[in-house]
Amino acid sequence: MKRAAAKHLIERYYHQLTEGCGNETCSNSWCASSVGFNRMDNNAAAVKALELYKVNAKLCDPHPSKKGTASAYLESSARSNSACLNRKMNHKDVHSVRDNFRDVNYLTEEKVYEILDICGEKEDYSPLIRVIGRVFSSAEGLVESFRRSKPHTKEELKSLQGKDEDKDEDEKEAAACSATAMDDSPASSSSSRLGEGSSEKNDVQKLAPDEVSVDIEAVRRVYERLLSNEKIEAAFLNALVYLSPNVECDLTYHNVYSRDPNYLNLFVIVMENSNLHSPEYLEIALPQFCKAMSKLPLAAQAKLTRLWAHYSAEQIRRMVETFQQLITYKVISNEFNSRNLVNDDDAVVASTKCLKIVYYANVLGGDLDMEHNEEEDEEPIPESSELTLQELLGEERRNKKGPRVDPLETELGIRTNDCRRPLIPFEEFVNEPLNEVLEMDKDYTFFKVETENKFSFMTCPFILNAVTKNLGLYYDNRIRMYSERRITVLYSLVQGQQLNPYLRLKVRRDHIIDDALVRLEMIAMENPADLKKQLYVEFEGEQGVDEGGVSKEFFQLVVEEIFNPDIGMFTYDERTKMFWFNPSSLENEGQYTLIGIVLGLAIYNNCILDVHFPMVVYRKLMGKKGTFRDLADANPVLHQSLKELMEYEGSVEEDMMITFQISQTDLYGNPLMYDLRENGDKIPVTNENRKEFVAQYAEYMLNKSVEKQFKAFRRGFHMVTNESPLKYLFRPEEIELLICGSRNLDFLALEETTEYDGGYNRDSRIIKEFWETLHSFGEEQKRLFLQFTTGTDRAPVGGLGKLKMIIAKNGPDTDRLPTSHTCFNVLLLPEYNDKEKLRERLLKAITYAKGFGML
Repeated sequence: MKRAAAKHLIERYYHQLTEGCGNETCSNSWCASSVGFNRMDNNAAAVKALELYKVNAKLCDPHPSKKGTASAYLESSARSNSACLNRKMNHKDVHSVRDNFRDVNYLTEEKVYEILDICGEKEDYSPLIRVIGRVFSSAEGLVESFRRSKPHTKEELKSLQGKDEDKDEDEKEAAACSATAMDDSPASSSSSRLGEGSSEKNDVQKLAPDEVSVDIEAVRRVYERLLSNEKIEAAFLNALVYLSPNVECDLTYHNVYSRDPNYLNLFVIVMENSNLHSPEYLEIALPQFCKAMSKLPLAAQAKLTRLWAHYSAEQIRRMVETFQQLITYKVISNEFNSRNLVNDDDAVVASTKCLKIVYYANVLGGDLDMEHNEEEDEEPIPESSELTLQELLGEERRNKKGPRVDPLETELGIRTNDCRRPLIPFEEFVNEPLNEVLEMDKDYTFFKVETENKFSFMTCPFILNAVTKNLGLYYDNRIRMYSERRITVLYSLVQGQQLNPYLRLKVRRDHIIDDALVRLEMIAMENPADLKKQLYVEFEGEQGVDEGGVSKEFFQLVVEEIFNPDIGMFTYDERTKMFWFNPSSLENEGQYTLIGIVLGLAIYNNCILDVHFPMVVYRKLMGKKGTFRDLADANPVLHQSLKELMEYEGSVEEDMMITFQISQTDLYGNPLMYDLRENGDKIPVTNENRKEFVAQYAEYMLNKSVEKQFKAFRRGFHMVTNESPLKYLFRPEEIELLICGSRNLDFLALEETTEYDGGYNRDSRIIKEFWETLHSFGEEQKRLFLQFTTGTDRAPVGGLGKLKMIIAKNGPDTDRLPTSHTCFNVLLLPEYNDKEKLRERLLKAITYAKGFGML
């Protein structure tokens, strides 16, 4: 049988299965008009039509009352020969016969406007609504829609015709005549989807990694015209509900993207719908679509990311708001708790995975710095000489190579830290309602176990705020400490030796640097794994038991000593109030390594340090070198001078007389000359090479001049944090917050969250007078109070509202001073008779407090 005739019969079977013959009394079991017929989707109907054709099943004649598809196809069949002989036939004549456009199975911008104009003349938009419903509910139809216009090649026409052995001239002419109509038929679309034709693959091969074959501007124009009509908008909504499950099935079981990469087109088209975030979509349509989109393979996600990276900030923000609105809606409409985890909600999980694609598009489309990366440590951080718990049990050690990397990052070849300025701020990706209901202990478990059936939001850290991520890091640190204790116990049993399960430091308050750094140096050399044990500090001659508070004071005292300008390890800038590595320091590299260990231990033991580094230090710790723009924070005066040099409109060489040799001052005030280029003193800075001069100057100041000191510092830091998810979870500005705490002290928030014990409550007289007194203190006095009560004068991550302080009654009126348990943030306050006495006793306690004793 000729292919054209066979194709026509299959099309008639298909329309019989989807729309019927129109006879209400039809007895054909394979006709949609028959009683009891089970409706099927377009995919199933296309497959069934092929089966019916093979067995030569009964084919209904169109009923006279049926003025639809079947009669249109009969008329089309009767006229097909004359149509092919006259290849210049006007397509509008065909449409006058098919007034309901039932032969339209894919859309172009022109076709939409044509149907819209006809519907507008008749003031009846139902044909357009039916076309939208049919095309937008069909994956095949949507994939073929809104293609970028290009001439058809002979190979494409040949592939549209198929791979039949019968390739006579009549067949070829028929294909050329009806290429436009044929490529949107169910059978043809289905074969294209299954990868039987070569034209689609050829199209994709010609596209760049960040291109798709859909005309995005045309899609936007179409949406803009159609979405103003409420009835037409409902058609998009209903079609998406029908489309999404089929797409999810295609991606999950049929591996459709690898056979036809143009399948990505439908996601591009749907996401251009600016009404996706409206309430009508949030219940069913958008959750189902997100589930389908989350099934995209990694290569498809990367291509979508590269495409969206070219979008404007407003378009990225619209997509972010779409997914964020769905997440928020699902969170507030459900009661999530430890038994009903938000991790088990398919819609929230799927929309978070979709949001990750937009997040990396936001990164990739921002201001990237892919070049200036810090070199890895030449010497690997030494492994522990002890057996690990897994090795003792005969297993391999997990995460031996450090923290994980997101697969999409690897596929794209970028890191979040490569982005200096994203298209929209990173903060817009954080979902606060989700953070409030997330059970972080459970989520951390899923993160570490890495099972496919349990999703962890820690794999998408962009959606978590700093407080939640800090809690995840806390669990990781505590579990690692617990693991080290168990390893020590097992190792003791094997070796028969009594080992210490803690990292014990016994120090003299007057010789804290000597005692602490010498002990840490020994540990770092002998067994670095001991640094990952829980820190336990004891001050010689003092009775304090370290439950956290003694460690806080230890870190505070160490930092005060280390950053003392008299020691000469760091320089202090009075204008910026920042410290920087002293390039001419007389201290050896080992001292800087120990300082890095101290910083790492502070994070590991959840202690806040009063250190003041410019942001470039944290960027360098995360693997990025300092550049010219980092000078704005580290050395604003020099940055301004170099900026003026770059913007100078006159002759730089004649007016400024600068060369590629710069001068620095050493520890004793002596000038040191440095050539930015070989024989730099003989190379003048000109308008042409000033950009290179500025870049080299910044490179020297932030990297080369302190290379030895910083490498040692970073090495010490990584000795403690190398296996931590720190790099995976946090950005440089969040690392600073983690180490230094918040500089914003909101004592009203602290008052709201404070708890009371021993007979006090919020309405007690003494408590009201206490808060009135504290709020009347100056900034320095408030910091002293925090230092006295909590062991640090900085607020934790999230502000003072996250600090769980307790005020407990410590007896009746007395002359004793208030005391505190800094380990547990407890203030022991006697019930003084009047407010003046309370103020006087409290000020004396916070001003002269030092040391630990037993109460």
